[in-house]
Amino acid sequence: MKRMTTFVLALAMAVSLTACGNNNAGTSSKENTSKEETKKPETVTIKSLNANAEETDLEVPYDAQKIAVMDMAALDILDSLGLGDRVGGTSDTSLPYLQDYVTNEKIENLGTIKEADMEAVMACEPDVIFIGGRLAGSYDALSEIAPVVYLSTDSEIGLVKSVEKNATTIASMFGKEEKVADLMNGFDARIEKMAAFSEGKTAIIGMCTSGGFNVLGNDGRCALIGTEVGFENIGVDANIDTSTHGNEVSFEFVVEKNPDYIFVMDRDAAIGRDGAQLAQDIMENELIKGTDAYKNGHLVYLEHPAVWYTAEGGVKALDLMLQDLENTLLK
Repeated sequence: MKRMTTFVLALAMAVSLTACGNNNAGTSSKENTSKEETKKPETVTIKSLNANAEETDLEVPYDAQKIAVMDMAALDILDSLGLGDRVGGTSDTSLPYLQDYVTNEKIENLGTIKEADMEAVMACEPDVIFIGGRLAGSYDALSEIAPVVYLSTDSEIGLVKSVEKNATTIASMFGKEEKVADLMNGFDARIEKMAAFSEGKTAIIGMCTSGGFNVLGNDGRCALIGTEVGFENIGVDANIDTSTHGNEVSFEFVVEKNPDYIFVMDRDAAIGRDGAQLAQDIMENELIKGTDAYKNGHLVYLEHPAVWYTAEGGVKALDLMLQDLENTLLK
């Protein structure tokens, strides 16, 4: 009987130990699974443009710790996502809301948005590089240093959707996708309000540069006004390419078209050209003063030309651009 009792106790202990072993194995398995699920990838693949401005797949480091930024729209988005501490170098800019990156001695000056200082970029040792269209010609050389993310706006989908798309792309590189919706909140409603105002109204949209006036279409700079905001852009034919600096026209042309509104972006002010003639001095001549737009107070000088010309595509830039229009159209 004593032997039988001893055997039963031994058997019970063995079963208990086995059960504990299985429980520990289960816990260990769950911990391993959890670690695997939270492990960050080393790289991610995004959609970016190549040297020929063609969309392609690009493998970039995930959660890059050091970034070189030579595009103000990309810097704007990175800043808005709270990733400014990753910026190790950037191009010079006059934009007030990005001055912290220019004045910070720990951030390298990498040249301009048109001409990169290649030695400075190499010395920066970035994990990834951001550029815009002005540096497309340096894409291959920069790619020898680090992966190059080249993003742009697309007039076919509109500026707001372009900003959202590019912000989502950049956010996906850092696991910040959940922040994009908050950044974009309210833009569509603001556009809709202005679109209701502009319905049935005509406009000429242009840029003052080197003493002349160039009209812009719906395929590039300031396209927001004629696409999403909804003015009928009568300055150019739909099939004419004006995506860079527009097409120069005479003031007689503007008088002949006689639009309801004239929107003017001062390129020389945007780039800080010394001694340049002000847009007001160019536009407010006797011919323009004879247009309905001028007579009705609808000659509009875009208040933040540097934003429109050098930073279109950023989150803060989009806000300021809409403010420029709202302050005139909805006052």
